Parts: sequence; C-alpha cells; structure tokens
Amino acid sequence: MRFIDIFITKPVLSISLSLMILIVGLGCYFTLQVREFPYVNSANITITTDYYGADPSTMQAFITRKLEASVSKSDGIDYMTSSSTLGVSTITIYVKFGFDPDTTLSQVVQYVNAVSNQLPADAQSPSIQLNPADNFPALVLAFTSDTLSPSAISAYVDNVFTPKIMANGGVSDVNSWGDKPYAMRVFPNTKLMAKYGVTTSDIATSIEANSLITAGGDLKGPYLNYVLSPKTSLTQAKDYKNLVVKKSGNQLIRLGDVAKVDLGSQTYDYSVKINGKDAVQAGIVVASNANQLDVVSDILKQLPEFERTMPKGLKVSVAYNSSTYIQDSIDDVIKTLIEAVIIVSIILFLFLGSLRAIIVPLIAIPLSIIGSFFLMTLMGFSINLLTLLAIILAIGLVVDDAIVVLENIYRNIEEYKLSPFAAAVKGAREIANPVILMTLTLVIVYIPIGFMSGYTGKLFTEFAYSLASSVIISGIVAYTLSPMLCSKILTKESMNTKFARFLEKLFSHITSKYKASLEFVLETKKAIIVCAVIVLLSCFYMFLNIKSELDPTEDQGFISVMGQAPSTAGLNYLDKFSSALYKVMDKEPNKKNIFALDGVMSDTTVFQGFIMTDWSERKTTQAEEAAKIQSDISMIPGLSWYVIQPPSLPGIPRGPSMQFVIQTSDSYPALNSVANKIVEKMKSSGLFVFANSDLIFDDANININIDRNKTGIMGITMNDIAKTLGYSYSEGYLNYFYLDGYSFEVIPRLVRNQIQTTEQLGNIYIKTDSNSNNVLRNQVPLSSIVNFKTFGRPSSLNTFQQLNSATISAVTARGVTTSDALAYMDKLAKTMLPKGYSYDYSGQARTYLQNSSTMMVAFAFAIIMIFLALSAQFGSFIDSLIILVTVPMAISGALLPLYIYQNFNSSWASLNIYTELGLITLIGLISKQGILVVEFANELQIKHGMSKYDAIVKSASQRLRPILMTVMAMAVGVIPLVISSGAGAVSRNCIGIVIFSGLIIGAIFSLFILPVIYIILSTDKAAFVKKQKEQREIIDNLKE
Repeated sequence: MRFIDIFITKPVLSISLSLMILIVGLGCYFTLQVREFPYVNSANITITTDYYGADPSTMQAFITRKLEASVSKSDGIDYMTSSSTLGVSTITIYVKFGFDPDTTLSQVVQYVNAVSNQLPADAQSPSIQLNPADNFPALVLAFTSDTLSPSAISAYVDNVFTPKIMANGGVSDVNSWGDKPYAMRVFPNTKLMAKYGVTTSDIATSIEANSLITAGGDLKGPYLNYVLSPKTSLTQAKDYKNLVVKKSGNQLIRLGDVAKVDLGSQTYDYSVKINGKDAVQAGIVVASNANQLDVVSDILKQLPEFERTMPKGLKVSVAYNSSTYIQDSIDDVIKTLIEAVIIVSIILFLFLGSLRAIIVPLIAIPLSIIGSFFLMTLMGFSINLLTLLAIILAIGLVVDDAIVVLENIYRNIEEYKLSPFAAAVKGAREIANPVILMTLTLVIVYIPIGFMSGYTGKLFTEFAYSLASSVIISGIVAYTLSPMLCSKILTKESMNTKFARFLEKLFSHITSKYKASLEFVLETKKAIIVCAVIVLLSCFYMFLNIKSELDPTEDQGFISVMGQAPSTAGLNYLDKFSSALYKVMDKEPNKKNIFALDGVMSDTTVFQGFIMTDWSERKTTQAEEAAKIQSDISMIPGLSWYVIQPPSLPGIPRGPSMQFVIQTSDSYPALNSVANKIVEKMKSSGLFVFANSDLIFDDANININIDRNKTGIMGITMNDIAKTLGYSYSEGYLNYFYLDGYSFEVIPRLVRNQIQTTEQLGNIYIKTDSNSNNVLRNQVPLSSIVNFKTFGRPSSLNTFQQLNSATISAVTARGVTTSDALAYMDKLAKTMLPKGYSYDYSGQARTYLQNSSTMMVAFAFAIIMIFLALSAQFGSFIDSLIILVTVPMAISGALLPLYIYQNFNSSWASLNIYTELGLITLIGLISKQGILVVEFANELQIKHGMSKYDAIVKSASQRLRPILMTVMAMAVGVIPLVISSGAGAVSRNCIGIVIFSGLIIGAIFSLFILPVIYIILSTDKAAFVKKQKEQREIIDNLKE
C-alpha cells in the first residue's frame, strides 16, 4: 500500500483532516484585520524650527545647516531635504523602506539635542515629528457656522473635538485646516506712538512686565492650608488697553491710547472653505498600522453625539472620506470573487457533464481559501485588496490539482472500465507526483517576492504568500480528499448521462483533431522553430517598447488642484484666483464636494480638493475628469496650475509625478539660471502639462543697512533695532493669557495699512540711550539711522542631501508614463547640466526608480528556482528547459494587449506592479501544463518502451482534456477581473488581462511547440534508466 492509498481507504481520516483545515481557517479569519493595503512601514521625520522674522539666508546659515550636518549621521536615511523660509527652517528626513523609523527618530533627537545650544538664542526649540510617508487625512470634516467666529469654531475643534477623536485610538494626528486660535492682538498705531513718544519696545516691555503667569505656592495655617493665586495675568482686551506703557509728567499713556487691542485670531493669513463657504476643517490622519475602515466608521458613528453637544449654530459635514473608496473596492473584489466561483463552476460542468463530478474540484475552493487564513494569521497578514486579489486568482489555481486528479480517475473509469474505488487508487497513484510537483512549482514562483527588499517586497509579500498558502492547501486537499471523494461520488450512472456522453464524443473528436494537428506540426519542426524564434524576438521587442510605471492610476474619485502664486502675493490675491478656480470646478456635473485651502500648504499656494460623485452615478473616469479640469484651469491667469491624482498604492508621497532635483555647491542665482533653462525645455517637450522650479527669485527683500556711527552716538544697540522690528512685523508672541481654561498667545504687530511701504517702515521710532551723549530727543525714527535697499531673492532656500538644490516639479501629460518622463529627464540632464552640477529624483519618481527592476529580478529568480526544482524532480536539466521554454511564449501573449492598447491611453496598458505580478503568476501556470505532458511522456518511454515521438504524441493527446480544463478554469475565472469596473478596478484589469491573454496563448504554444522542443532536446529515457540501473548495481557491488 502506498501512502496516498491511506486517504482513499480511510475516508474518515480524509474528512477529519479537511474539517480541521476548515474549522481552524474559519477561526483565524475572524482574527484577521481588514485594511486597504498591507502595512508598509514608510515614514519621514520633520524637524521644524521657528525664528520669527529671520530671513531665509539667516535661517539656513544659523539653523538649517547646523541641524543638517548633525542629523545626517543618523542611520536609515534614504535622502534628506531642507527648506529655509521667512522665520521657518524645515528639514525632512526620508527613512529607507524596511528600516525601523523609530530607530532613526531616536538618533535624530539625539543629534538635534547635541547642537541645540549652537542655535540663535531667540529661536524656538526644534520640533521633531515622525510622519507616515503619505499623511494625507483619511477623513476630512468641515465645521461651519453662520453665527460663530472662526476662532470660536477653532476653539471647539482644538479643545473638544480633537482630544475626543485622539482618545479613540487608531488616529495619529488631526490636522486643523483653517484653524484660527484665539489671540490677544495688539496693533500699535505709528502716528499715535509718535505723538505720545511711545516705541514698540515700550509696549512690549509693559505687556511682559504686567501680564505674567506665576505660581504663588500655598499658605500653611495651623488648621487650614490655602492655595495662593496671585492675579498677575490679564485675561480681557480691556485689561490690556488699560496697561500703562509710559508716564509723561503726570500723564499716564495707556496701551489703548496708542494701539488697537482685540481678542482676535492668531493668524489672518489663510482661508479655508467647503463648497464656497468659510469653514474650519479637521483632517483626521489614521495611524499607518490601524484599520482605516474601523477607525473612520467609529468616528462617523460619533458625529450625531458631537452634533448634539456642539455650540449652537455650529454644523459639521463630511468633506472627504477615503474609506468610501476602500469599502467600495473591497465590495467590488468580493463581488468579483463570487462571479469567479460561479464561472469556474460552469466551466467545470461543461467539461465534465456531471454535477457529481464537479463537486470534487468545487470543494477544493472553500477548503483551500479558508485554510489559507490559518497560514496568513501565522505570518501576521491582513484581509486587504491585495490578499483578496490573491484569493480571486486562487479560485482558478486551487481547482487545478483537483481537476488533474479527477480527470485521471475519470479517464481510468472510462478507458479501463474500473470501479470508482479501483480507478481512484490507480488514478491517484499515477498523478500523485505531478500534483506534488505542480503545487511546489506554483509555490516556488512566489517565494522570491517575499525575499525582495524595498517597497515592492514589503507591499506584495502578503499577496504572494497568501496565494502560495492557498496553493499549498489545495495540494493537500487534492492529495488527501479529492481521490477519496472520487471513489465515493463518481458512479458509472452519473457519468453516463446524455450530456456526459455528448461531451465524451466531443472531446474524443477534439483529441483526434489535435493529435492529427500535432503530428503535422512534428513533421514541420523547422517551420515551428522559426515561428517560436519570431515569437521570442517579438516578446523581447514588446517588453522594451511597452511603457512602464510603478502603479497605474486608479479611479479613487478624488482630484487635487494646486496653484502656485508669486511669492509676493497676499491672501487677497489667492482668494481672487481661488474663487475663479472654484467657479470652474463647481460647474462640473460629477462634483460632490469641493474644499479649498488657500495659504495653508504655503503662504502662496492655492489647494482645492475635488471629490467626485459615486462610481455608479457617473460615466466619466477620474483620469478623464482630471484632464478636463487641467485644460479648463490653464485658461486662468495669475497662478501656475496643475492637477494631481492620488497614488493608488500606500506609502507613496502625494504630489507631482515627476520631481527632478538639481544639486550643486554653486550659488543660488547660478542654480536658478540652470533650472529655468531646463524648465523651459520641459514645457516645450509636450510630455508635461506643468513644470515649475521651487527656486524662484521673485521674493521682494529689503536690506536694512544700519549707520553704526549714528547708533553708537545715540546709544542704540543692534538688539534694540532687532527687537523693534520684531515687535512691529514678525507676529511672534510676547507671552500668554488665560481664557476659559486654556492659554493663548499675545501677539503685537503694527496695523496692516501702516506697514506696506519703506516710508512707513522708516517712521517707526526707536529709543535712544538716555545716558549717551545724544543731544537729540530720547527717540528717533528708524529712517534716521538706516537706509533701505530693495532686491529680489528666493522665498525659500532649499537643499537636497545638504547641497544647494532646485526641485523641478512636473505633471506628465495624459498617456505619458513615468518611464517616458524619466528617460527624457536623464537625456536632458546629460546635455544641459554644467560641470559641478548633478541630479537626482525625489517623491514618486524616486520610488519608481528604486523599485522598477525589483519585479524583474523576482521574475528571473522565480524561473531559476523553478528550473532547479524541476531539474531535481526529473533528474534532468534538459526536461526542465523543455518545460520552461513555453514561458516566453506565454509572456508574449500577455504583453500583446499591453503593447496594442498603450496607444489608446488605456489605464491598464503598461508594465506596472500588477502586470508584473501577472507575468510572474504565468510562469507557474504555464509550467504546470508542461509538467503534465513531459512527466507522462517520460513515463511512457520508461515503462512502456515507447519512442520519443510516440510518447510525446500520446502524452499530449491524453493530457489535452485536463490541460484545457485547467486553462479554461483559470482563464475564464479571471474574466471578472478583466471586465471589472468601479473603485479599484484598474489594478484588477491589469492582472486579469495579463493572465487571461498569456494563459490562452501560452496554452496553445504548450500544446504544439513544447512537443517539438521535446522531440529535439529530450534524451532517450530508456537508455537513461538503463544507465541509472547500472550505476546502482556498481554501488551495490561496492557495498559488498
């Protein structure tokens, strides 16, 4: 008795084993987390330092450079960028994929602390934050009111809503867009200050001295203890107005005499709207390791409670909800899964003609899929779009082994007139080794993906190993349960129906026709070899000429529009053009919501998010809508506009698809000249709808040149001048005041209409030293000791890897892929960059470059692994080569639709991660067909002494039906992927089309070209066996 016979003779054992797989798998299913994508530990670290009023050059020299040099020693850095703008230094460290960002963070903190004492004394302490690579909110809620002020709304969002949301768990941050916290705003009037002889330093000194937050301690009496609460701070605007800022004889000059004091907002420099109405928006960022669907669902369930307790007049609405796309994508995948099961069932019935017979392979589907949940749980996987996609593919794969077992047993009943039990034993013994080998072949195909480093490896390990898990379980089911079921379920009566007899005659006719065709092909081997060579060459040609990108653009129903204004533009300028943009997008019939963030991303940036209606309610795709909006907004002057479609994969930075970085140690003016020339070339190339450099010399700068002789005579120090300017213009806070249990800033700044010209700047008065030899009065206008010179400079001084840099951001035209753009930019850089300049990429382009070859390496590794596994099984490198020779043929079939349809702007027609996964899957699928034919042909040579010719003809003819069944089950099973539409459909289209076309064409080549190659390359197996027998005899003799 052989091992496989045990499971046929002991049906209870087979059933018990299968039920154990089913029960354990079901138990594990309910513990699996549901996510959009597998968790990808992709992050960046930002170091932000504020130094109010400092110009970009000062920020870079005294803060940014020092911090950059120190933190660059940290481990795990992929690349580092920095920007030095007015009063703000920002350093961004991008952590390598797969490296623990917490390790990098701890080192960054250590290196920042090491140089903190070298930073300017008045600079704020650096703020260090760890962020997910894509920290765009999963949910945006808009708070609006017709009665409440923006500061009142902000107070509710910051102090009530945000703490409650953060306490839920699963939320990493809440971005308050349009947030305008309360502030005590002090607006000194230069004319009144001059009249009363008051300076901004007088005002600042008075506020700091008369409004303090102090701790009084406690009074311990003999019987009672008392807490001392000195009222040293001010809380209301009227209290600040009554502050004495100067005493002139018997006259007291109060703050209200020289300044306007209001309880206002911390800032007035940005505007946020929802559908044209002013709002404060809460952008909720879900933690990268949390279940986004659950987190968003929990928050939405809490909204009625928030609405019940909100201040009167305040309303909340959902501006954007990314979980809608995720849930719809998952629902569509599950629908596709059900369709695939139904289609495969129909195909099996059409091939077998017996409802009893199709039970055997159909049982393998739930057992294999549910059983795989156990292995997924052990590996820490989740239910996500990629693992669900793997399950869909598994439907066609897991029935293969059961089909092969069933067909062989079925054939033994028909051909040898055996009883179902005898046929099951005989058929299972014959097919046991091929089943094991086919299972191992498919599993081996996906092993290399799990060993890939970087982004692709981290992302697609769950897809590969989930599919491999299903295949492993299917192999176990085919080996243990399928033969036993055949022995019990199959009967001669059930196989002798009218329809079954019709199918038998049909397949006999097809087999005889195929045999005749095969014999003709074998007689014309040279012509077939020429055809095969042509196909191989065409495969190579198509591979080189198909456009390549990291991921296809999915229809997520969301489009971002960015507008960049000149650096001298103010909020009124932004509002004017933002309103024009809103009018354009508001006319679109596919509009659901539009939210606007003017001056939020940066002081000169307009951002509007266009949320489209549900997929079932529109015919226009996201890509088509984006192209239309891009065309429409190009007619709006005043800003540089571009449309961004969000990346479809997690952990990829949002923004323009192309970010080309020029690096140099040369000066910024020289760098600017080079960058502008390249931008002009890009605009004229036709490949980009938008291209712009972040290095722009349009920021008006005023140099204040100080007459140090005069200041020396007057006893005015540089610190006096710096503080006077800072108090007047920087909007830095002096101290805090208390309101309703929270602290807010006190911010002095001159009245806006008095700080618009250099003449007004010169009218600011500054105190002189009363002990100096100054014979003038005790205060002088600034114009008496300085002169002004206006010039242009960059609003931001940027670096990349600590070198001066200019980043050219570009959006490719529709139909232009990342590979096209990169090829053009590489060529442009080589011809236009002068000596001393280099280039690099950031953002999405960098991710593509780092991962573009990863899948191809996995592809090559998979072929090598299969080749070695087959060689070990067959004991022959030649047989392995024969089996794998049809792989390039199948790849040609897969590439053909991509090559044809890429010229029609089809979103799926490119070499991307999904199509490459399909190509890798094809290796195993086509190899399985070759294994069936070659293994049986070898057996016929060895056991029956047939010639190579007779063996391959009989083997191919006899295996025709199971090959067609497995091919059709898999090919037709992926049709739901091919025709899929709606949320997340493009990725399903990609992998479905590749597998469908590759499998159909590959099967044809397997049935005709493989036998030809077998005749040409295969050795005489009888002679091989004889030689092995002789070798064993020699070994036995040596033992004796």
